[in-house]
Amino acid sequence: MHKTAWTVGVDEVGRGPLVGDVVTAAVILDPNNPIVGLNDSKKLSEKKREKLFVEIQEKAIGYAVGRASPSEIDDINILQATMLAMKRAVDELALTHAVECVLVDGNRCPEWEYVSSAVVGGDGLEPCISAASIIAKVTRDREMVALDAIHPEYGFAGHKGYPTKKHLAAIIEHGVLPSHRRSFGPVKRALES
Repeated sequence: MHKTAWTVGVDEVGRGPLVGDVVTAAVILDPNNPIVGLNDSKKLSEKKREKLFVEIQEKAIGYAVGRASPSEIDDINILQATMLAMKRAVDELALTHAVECVLVDGNRCPEWEYVSSAVVGGDGLEPCISAASIIAKVTRDREMVALDAIHPEYGFAGHKGYPTKKHLAAIIEHGVLPSHRRSFGPVKRALES
């Protein structure tokens, strides 16, 4: 019996924040079980993203999450760490599903053995990339809410780790956490002062 080969959508979230992992997702959608309302995760309300997150998990043929840690980001830079996290997500999915091709949001693909295309604005154009953007965003946002519960003085639940005024002020007042990215300007400057 011939195994179906699938198209995988990949997207990342968390390149800009000063804290936490860069998170990627790889998703194979079921052409016979469409999901209505998929879009770039940034264009959806939090409530709608949460609803679609559950629906994608229920209806997708398969999905996987990949990540790179703050120390990996500091070691190899955010771009290379993003590529590594994408590779981890697709490699995990490829353990259980035949991958025919990979559609990656953005203007470049990781160096890997998969047939792939970079799709600029893909999270708004390709449903499988939209689904990946939702899985990655909800996963990372939940991690920021969990981090906020441990360190409420930083306000992670609100700004999700991005360099807002509140976050920058908290770094100066309370210091740098182990989960902060030390190579990022504001964190580096706080450590130096």
